[in-house]
Amino acid sequence: METRGLEPVPDSERTGRVRALFPTWVAANMTVLLLTIGAGLVVFDGLSLWQVLVVAVTAPAVSFGLVGLISVAGRNGGAPGMALSRAVFGQRGNLAPGALIWVARWGWETVNAVTGAYALLAVLGLLFGIRSTSTLIVVTLFAFVAGSFLLSGLGLRALRLSCTWSAYLFGGFSVLVLVHLAGATSWPAVLDRPAGPTSAMIAGIGTLAAGGISWAPAGPDFTRYLPRTASGRAMVAATVGGAGIVFLPMVLMGAVMAVGTPGLAVTRDPVAFIGVLLPDWISVPYLAVAVLGMVLINAMSMYSAGFTAQTLGFMIPRAWAVGVNAAISLFLGSLLMLVASSFVDSFISFLNLLAVTFSAWIGVFGVDQLRGRAYDPEALMDTTSTSAYWYAGGFAWTAVAAWAVGLAAGLLFTGVEWFTGPLATTWTGRSGLGWAVTILVSGGLYAALPRPVARRAATAPLHF
Repeated sequence: METRGLEPVPDSERTGRVRALFPTWVAANMTVLLLTIGAGLVVFDGLSLWQVLVVAVTAPAVSFGLVGLISVAGRNGGAPGMALSRAVFGQRGNLAPGALIWVARWGWETVNAVTGAYALLAVLGLLFGIRSTSTLIVVTLFAFVAGSFLLSGLGLRALRLSCTWSAYLFGGFSVLVLVHLAGATSWPAVLDRPAGPTSAMIAGIGTLAAGGISWAPAGPDFTRYLPRTASGRAMVAATVGGAGIVFLPMVLMGAVMAVGTPGLAVTRDPVAFIGVLLPDWISVPYLAVAVLGMVLINAMSMYSAGFTAQTLGFMIPRAWAVGVNAAISLFLGSLLMLVASSFVDSFISFLNLLAVTFSAWIGVFGVDQLRGRAYDPEALMDTTSTSAYWYAGGFAWTAVAAWAVGLAAGLLFTGVEWFTGPLATTWTGRSGLGWAVTILVSGGLYAALPRPVARRAATAPLHF
């Protein structure tokens, strides 16, 4: 069990390997929600198979390219992402983006927990004919969240081992599904679909990339055990490759399934259709492995959320900090499964808001990283006025201001189920690119403003 919290990893304990990042990011994307999104690209956006292919390749390259770049900071500083963020925003200034990211993680973990619970219910229905009830929904949700909490509490080594084996299992069963679809699909109906508007394809890329960039603040959490000599290029390649190898087949499978079953894109239960479209000998083990994959996704998110809670001042061990998120996701997940009328609509709306929330931090932190930031281990852990990262009253005001302005700008272009910004009807807003505006504004403004100088300031050349 990992007992280390926010404190930076000493060089003597940095024995990790870059190749371990590949199965980590495979596992982080093993969700059947990618099937649902692929179906939505066909049903709602009217895209052809070739356009879906472009979306499925471009979205992970953009989003997890950013995740990989931010991950390099973990190698440089040896600490979790939100602890390193103290050097950028100041000890007090880091509380604002940290709190917002922590709250956003509640939603991400809730969505994953609900999806996993639906998959577990689908397995019970296929194997034993058990019908879903309110009580059973709560029981399966509790079992899913408890499994995520236990795995996350064990720490990074347990997560890495689980990610590796889950990647093999999920990959094997996905190949079976692809083979079955290849033989059962009416390919003329799939291939002869007319192309949809380019704007819809761009919107698809924006929506799909929105989910990926939410992993950026967590990227350093999984690279802080890498030696300082680890290749930054290899880190980015492993991150993009791990995500892309899951995105491509899953999104394409969803698109192919939706041609014959359009209801896939609008179902309240995002995984129930698998039992109808696939034979039991494939769907049951596939869903079982998918449940394990989504437990891993939630465990990874909780793992990072525990660090975020600690940076906010929760003076409790990392495992207990994880427990706070587990309890919150259990409560919110029950509401979503029992009350929400449309899971898919809620999910897409959540993705767009989530992306803007994380992008404001990404823009500032990324520019600061490109400026050659070197991290002072003692200053990161010193939250008093003696810290080198205290700046002015605990705030690096240029970073905080750039973050706030970027966040506001992104929300102007965001339109979701519960909120519509005044510029959401523009081309940028309709294309789901509010998060891109956020990164450009926050990063550009921070680059233009003077960089705050830390006491015992240090810089280091950025190397890959």
